[in-house]
Amino acid sequence: MVTSEPEFSIGIEEEYLLVDLENYDLAPAPDALMKDCQRELEDQVSPEFLQCQIEVGTKVCKTAAQARENLAHLRRTISRISAQYGLAPLAASCHPFADWSHQVYTEKERYRDLERDLAGVARRMLICGMHVHVGLGDDELRNDLMSQVSYFLPHLLALSTSSPFWQGRDTGLNSYRLTVFDNLPRTGLPPVFSSFSEYQRSVQIIIESGLIQDASKIWWDIRPSSKFPTLETRICDVQPLLDDAVAIAALVQCIHRALYQLKRENKRWRQYDQFLVGENRWRAQRYGISEGMIDFVRGEVVEFATLLEELIDISNDSAEFLGCSDEIRANREIVKRGTSTDRQRKVYQEHIDEGGTPQEALKSVARSLVEEFTQGLY
Repeated sequence: MVTSEPEFSIGIEEEYLLVDLENYDLAPAPDALMKDCQRELEDQVSPEFLQCQIEVGTKVCKTAAQARENLAHLRRTISRISAQYGLAPLAASCHPFADWSHQVYTEKERYRDLERDLAGVARRMLICGMHVHVGLGDDELRNDLMSQVSYFLPHLLALSTSSPFWQGRDTGLNSYRLTVFDNLPRTGLPPVFSSFSEYQRSVQIIIESGLIQDASKIWWDIRPSSKFPTLETRICDVQPLLDDAVAIAALVQCIHRALYQLKRENKRWRQYDQFLVGENRWRAQRYGISEGMIDFVRGEVVEFATLLEELIDISNDSAEFLGCSDEIRANREIVKRGTSTDRQRKVYQEHIDEGGTPQEALKSVARSLVEEFTQGLY
């Protein structure tokens, strides 16, 4: 039984792609670059599965404002050091035109094991995401909220979409990253467990069978972290703009506390079948914020802007308590001007309309993503 309110601390992890500043194609990170980053950022930065990727994580933060300050520091540092090597980071979930088959894997035992285990599926993993951790010290509370937060995962995906292009083509999807990621085992919406111990028993069966080493190989859209006493929301595309990343992360934090408050009142968010939530997940993946989602109570598709207003209303008390009212209201700006996917397509089409070639247009998209990476950092 929960006896005291959790801290609802917040942490943000982001994965970036490194590009050559001359042609905006992907480039592997030199060993010296990674060492320079680790010298300044210590364990807040690490290599990723591919050598053209780099991962950062904020410290444990009490507020979204603290997370923003720390994330801005991480982005500034990565950008400055990368520039010394003729490179630049971009925070989009797929590169507009790079070929996954040309990428080089990081020489690390963990990643080599992953490649051997997942074969061709792993080799296509040229994708980046944003993970948001919310501190919940009670295991049973983490399990209980995991099944309830799942309802809102499609909303978070829709707001965060940043991966329309794949290998030089517009896929028609707003988050192609999720299409690639869903090819992995143990992904998608999490199962519903009656207790945290049931979750542990289920995971332990797979571990004891020798199929995975630990719970970090469970890649659901939301999961109990295997390293920290947190719930880790993993469904979001990574955000080119710092302010968008913080706005979405703050919304994640507020959703958790709002659901906790319901629990304090002996209430809970209605549990809907994965079939229904999965349909909204697909709509977010395909259309982002442009075509709305199913409101299961109304029994009809509702404009996303309306759904966001309802979500902000649900989260208002928690936002005031957590000191992030401005951050969650900033999600309205995402809907107003469009997600990263919308902006990328606009940059591409404008270049085509001006007489540019498709390859030139794609390079313009990559350039715009590099420019967005540093907005709001200084």
